[in-house]
Amino acid sequence: MPDHEFAVWAPLPELVRLDVEGTLHPMTRSDDGWWRATVDAPADARYGFVLDDDDTVLPDPRSPRQPDGVHERSQLWDPSTVAWTDSGWTGKSIEGAVIYELHVGTFTPDGTFDAAIEKLDYLVELGVDFVELMPVNSFSGTHGWGYDGVLWYSVQETYGGPDGLVRLVDACHARGLGLLIDAVFNHLGPSGNYLPKYGPYLTEANTGWGQGVNVSEAGADEVRQYILDCALRWMRDFHADGLRLDAVHALADHTAIHILEEMSSDTDALAEQVGRPLSLIAESDLNDPRLITPRDRGGYGMTAQWDDDIHHAIHTAVSGERQGYYSDFGSLESLANTLKHGYFHAGTYSSFRHRRHGRPLDTATIPATRLLAYTSDHDQVGNRAVGDRPSQNLTFGQLAVKAALVLTSPYTAMLFMGEEWASSSPFQFFTSHPEPELARATAEGRKAEFAHHGWDADEIPDPQDPETFQRSKLKWDEVDTGDHARLLQLYRALIELRREPDLADPWLDHMTVDYDEEQRWITLHRGAFSIVCNLGDDSVTVPVGGEVVLASADAEVGESTTLPKQSFVVIRTS
Repeated sequence: MPDHEFAVWAPLPELVRLDVEGTLHPMTRSDDGWWRATVDAPADARYGFVLDDDDTVLPDPRSPRQPDGVHERSQLWDPSTVAWTDSGWTGKSIEGAVIYELHVGTFTPDGTFDAAIEKLDYLVELGVDFVELMPVNSFSGTHGWGYDGVLWYSVQETYGGPDGLVRLVDACHARGLGLLIDAVFNHLGPSGNYLPKYGPYLTEANTGWGQGVNVSEAGADEVRQYILDCALRWMRDFHADGLRLDAVHALADHTAIHILEEMSSDTDALAEQVGRPLSLIAESDLNDPRLITPRDRGGYGMTAQWDDDIHHAIHTAVSGERQGYYSDFGSLESLANTLKHGYFHAGTYSSFRHRRHGRPLDTATIPATRLLAYTSDHDQVGNRAVGDRPSQNLTFGQLAVKAALVLTSPYTAMLFMGEEWASSSPFQFFTSHPEPELARATAEGRKAEFAHHGWDADEIPDPQDPETFQRSKLKWDEVDTGDHARLLQLYRALIELRREPDLADPWLDHMTVDYDEEQRWITLHRGAFSIVCNLGDDSVTVPVGGEVVLASADAEVGESTTLPKQSFVVIRTS
């Protein structure tokens, strides 16, 4: 058996011992709080650490694999032994791309990486450029959204573990698809988080999902490195083409060099080393352009940012919903303003927050491709009381208009799995906590939260009920039937059309937007193209003419354009 060096940062305990396959070994502590031991161990050895006088064997905070779940021993896994076949993959940036967000467990009936591979040819035919996986790091239980992860370095075993992820990434690259991974560094889940036993990983601050992660208080240097090493590992060891970073506004960093800036710098260095682009996409509700401003201009240098304002503006204008954080949106004026300027709240008053919010985006220097536009994502569906999709409430025409507004806009576009065929499956909030008390608290908390907003508690799905998970799986037999097939064909055409140079232009200052609030139409003018949308319930005539390129319904186009209700037409005007 070869020698293997085991190491763990554990400044808190007075004694740390290594357990390899049930045998205890002493470890030596350095002044920096790292403990090390070199031991003969098989390549797939199960191991863990024993702290002080507690005999419990804890998993490695940097565990590469958790074959028996997050409470049990870790297992060695060596990325250098992987037989990759993607040496010809040169990568691509996400800017201007079409990204497809999916949840591995509900994307297919089997809910594994290998099952997802079987659907990649479908995604290529759809025209997407990147697959974005919701979190795949280890979490407690057999199924969940993944945002309750506790061992950030390991890959969820029920999906296929690290080897399964390797096969999926390799298969994506073989088909010309990039792959992005959703990484959560702002909090840890409530089950299986042993990090506080090792060191000062957490703070007293509460993110709303749990204690905050220590990125700027005493002992933060090693915690920051823990995060940075994990981020780079997904891109280096698993060949991911970038990361989506969950809720970065919850990373309370008070240092002069924000951890996102440091991550951006490290990612650029890795990209140069591996010889292909690597992208970082931030989820943030701050509407702060510093995230996507280059580092040499005082920003953090993120490649792009999710833009909920665009989602809210489109969804409310089409659906008529106004509750909660939708309250400031809904008019065509707000839709036009958001599409033209990137953010709706840009130093303006937010009635939902009861304060000013955001900061203007410099559209002359920051391209629209650094913002992601979407009609759906896991949050905007799954955080609804019953996890209902737009397709369960809107007409075919309304879904078509939403798709056109996203896919013909200058922004980087993102789809949420199944939206392209108006999937009838909800995407509900589901968990599988094995601890009875935690399971009960999760279910009761979910019901209480929505009962407070007027919902009947009996209508709220129990996250712990396995049927909640099963209901959320896509029904692939719908794809080729009726309006599902019609909408899918429209999505494919819109994605192909956005490759046109005028529609691929990333500069917002080159786009003009006209609208009529009373008649409920809005038009995007982009070079030789005009995208005319009727959001109303009556036919309208819009003073734009030309040649029809693509339409969701029969439209009369001459010197002006007459559209039936809830429809769009793309016109070549010159």
